[in-house]
Amino acid sequence: MFAQGLAIVSLIAWVSLGVQVQVLIGSHGLLPVADLIETARTMPEGTLANLPTLAWWFHSDGALTAGIVLGVVLSLGALLGVFRRTCFALSTLLYLSYVTVTRDFLSFQWDNLLIECGFLAVFLRTDRPAPIAHFVFRLVLFKLYFESGIAKWGSPLRDWHDGSAMTYYYETAPLPTLLAWYAHHLPAWWHHFESRATLFFELVIPFGIFGPRKARLAAFAAFTLFQIVNAATANYGFFCYLAVLLGVFLLDDADVARARAWVSRAARFAPEAARRFASRFAQLTRRIPRLALPPRFASAHKWTAVVGAGVFALVSVADANVHFGQPGPGLAFVNPVLQLDWQFRLVNTYHLFASITRERIEPEFQTLAEGPVEERQADDAAWTAQHFHHKPGDLNRAPDFVAPHQPRVDFRLWFYGLGFQRRAPGYVHVLIERLCEEPQVVQPLFRAPLPPHPAAVRLVFWQYQFTSRDERRATGAWWRRTRLATFRAVPCPQAQAP
Repeated sequence: MFAQGLAIVSLIAWVSLGVQVQVLIGSHGLLPVADLIETARTMPEGTLANLPTLAWWFHSDGALTAGIVLGVVLSLGALLGVFRRTCFALSTLLYLSYVTVTRDFLSFQWDNLLIECGFLAVFLRTDRPAPIAHFVFRLVLFKLYFESGIAKWGSPLRDWHDGSAMTYYYETAPLPTLLAWYAHHLPAWWHHFESRATLFFELVIPFGIFGPRKARLAAFAAFTLFQIVNAATANYGFFCYLAVLLGVFLLDDADVARARAWVSRAARFAPEAARRFASRFAQLTRRIPRLALPPRFASAHKWTAVVGAGVFALVSVADANVHFGQPGPGLAFVNPVLQLDWQFRLVNTYHLFASITRERIEPEFQTLAEGPVEERQADDAAWTAQHFHHKPGDLNRAPDFVAPHQPRVDFRLWFYGLGFQRRAPGYVHVLIERLCEEPQVVQPLFRAPLPPHPAAVRLVFWQYQFTSRDERRATGAWWRRTRLATFRAVPCPQAQAP
């Protein structure tokens, strides 16, 4: 069940990346991979170990697209059970190659989680019992929640302790959904309860992962509910689905058999499509492995798996020690392994939402149809806002549901808004250049057609807030906003004028 679920998540990740890979790292994209490789070749530290990617040899636009197609094929192979573990190995290696060269846009913790799960899936046998592999996956699930809980506990804002974190969360999440507006307007006491309950969810319940069956089932139910709320109120790509999928390892044979029987009974009263789904579910779960290894595999295979699980656990502890405290001298011998691991992202630390942002600051790209630029710098009527597909823009447009797809530029610009007073990241400068000189390249990022030859581009920063219930009834708007800053316009090259 987990292997097929992971194959589906991997397929989603590849398709989501494929529809935007050229605008991200293509030759005319925001962070061209060819420029990165060319620069890396001139540096002493520019080695495969420091930059683990197949782009050293293949980085043309055609190669980028071909890699996406190959990733899709490998995911389908894993889904259909055709050399499944080999498909996971190759797909993970390929995804690591894209994560490495896509930099800012694939630097999220769920990208690392997919790589870690794909790596471990190579050792997950589906034709015979694999209790040690199951234990390691449970350890990953434990890390995901417990380490995030540690990060929240140590928040410098103390917002999870005083209960204020969730009063801001729904409004300031990177890409909220429609339901976030309604969740934001729940009573303050409920948000305070949510904040403190989150600490309990992440610091106490994870210990049930290694407990008896009832404790594991309770943890499975709690984590599943937790991720359903996450997916309903914010768009985090494939993360919520992968997190729920890891919970499969908290179930045993009897739990899966009961679930299969329940689905089969419910399907009797369902339409034909649902009955077909129930039949397929029964086929997928009919052969559930026993929890004990057969005697003939209990020697070398067992001890190899035990040693591997021990190394994984040791590296996990050492990695967490570096991220959450001062590196202990007792673990210094692991440092060379850690350095290699940080490059290949095989064992990761997770610290989701250590502190909740209290302001939502959105950058808005505006274009000027014709000059003179200096004279129209302060003339707001002369500038046209270019809205992204999934970011707050039009105040009357409801936040949408886009997951499990993750629009990487929309998501990444949320981080830029938080620190807009500092130096802009490189991809922002390139995006302005593309709006000036090659608007057709970045057109997929925007809702409305871009002007083919703008005179200038500028950035305006707005603080967005959800409207109140009264404002929503009176105006129909989901957002209200206040201007914070307007950056000086960037004139477009005159050579591009018609």
